[in-house]
Amino acid sequence: MPHSQSRYLAEGPRVGIRHFTYGDGPEFTARARQSKDLHHPWLFPPLTDAAYAGYAGRLIEDPTKAGFLVCEKDGGAIAGFININNIVGGGFQCGALGYGAFAHAARRGLMREGLDLVIGYAFGPLRLHRLEINVQPGNAPSIALARGAGFRLEGFSPDMIFIDGAWRDHERWAITTELRATG
Repeated sequence: MPHSQSRYLAEGPRVGIRHFTYGDGPEFTARARQSKDLHHPWLFPPLTDAAYAGYAGRLIEDPTKAGFLVCEKDGGAIAGFININNIVGGGFQCGALGYGAFAHAARRGLMREGLDLVIGYAFGPLRLHRLEINVQPGNAPSIALARGAGFRLEGFSPDMIFIDGAWRDHERWAITTELRATG
């Protein structure tokens, strides 16, 4: 019996993760527009085809970034996205995560499953040792996702990232290969 290759880099019971493609623009931007209320004031994904092309291009072409779409296995709909930014090799072997669910998939556990798959991919094929998440203190769903995935709170950084016209405070969460193995 021939082996059929999955379209996903990794799969869980309900979702698979795959890299961004330029062809994902129409679905991604439509879902981002439908999710504006969910994302504001924390997150501003691209809403137009032109903005998506630039965004996806950076994730596809820049070796210091890796972008993943979290897709529902039943039908393939994009449920959300998880990006690893600022990937550093050498003695660091780390990256910074950013993520967002789309409204139709929010509060269904799909992003939790997707985040677990991305962590496994980062610590496996990407050979990273540490992942960090910077979250605004009022973003309870994002903090719950980090905590639920085994990240530990490591600190607080005032005025850390410029978002929506102002410098915003952030909590710093992280996980290492060792923490994941014991968690």
